[in-house]
Amino acid sequence: MRVHDLHPAPGSTRSRRRVGRGIGGKGGKTAGRGTKGQGARNNMKPGFEGGQLPLKQRVPKLKGFKNPFRVSYVVVNLDTLEEFEGDVVSPETLRAAGLVHKHGLVKVLGRGELTRSLSVSAHAFSQSATRAIEAAGGSVEVLPPPFGRGRPPARGNALTNR
Repeated sequence: MRVHDLHPAPGSTRSRRRVGRGIGGKGGKTAGRGTKGQGARNNMKPGFEGGQLPLKQRVPKLKGFKNPFRVSYVVVNLDTLEEFEGDVVSPETLRAAGLVHKHGLVKVLGRGELTRSLSVSAHAFSQSATRAIEAAGGSVEVLPPPFGRGRPPARGNALTNR
């Protein structure tokens, strides 16, 4: 079998309907465009939305894109946890010690060494941090995000004042 032997199964393809070729068959006279009006004429450019500002003009030009649903974390590393006094680490204890900012979700990253057993609860962990904490005999607890499952609520004035 060669490429020129290939063809669609019988009845699977139909020829294109040629409209506007007289009233003898389907698609004659107005050719599916209705009667009169702007949509029946032949002078609408592609992307025209009936006078509404077109999508290509609504989207900013060359300014990039800022995701309104981005989840940002306050990070803390293992070397910081090594100096932390106490065996139970949570976002509240880290904030009380002044190690993380008072707002935001806490993520533990794996920079540094951990030599003692800690019970760490945070909103996210890197894989290396999880391995290091468990190798030192500690435990890891992932806290649920405050906005629930799915994506967080949109931020930004353009998205919240609707």
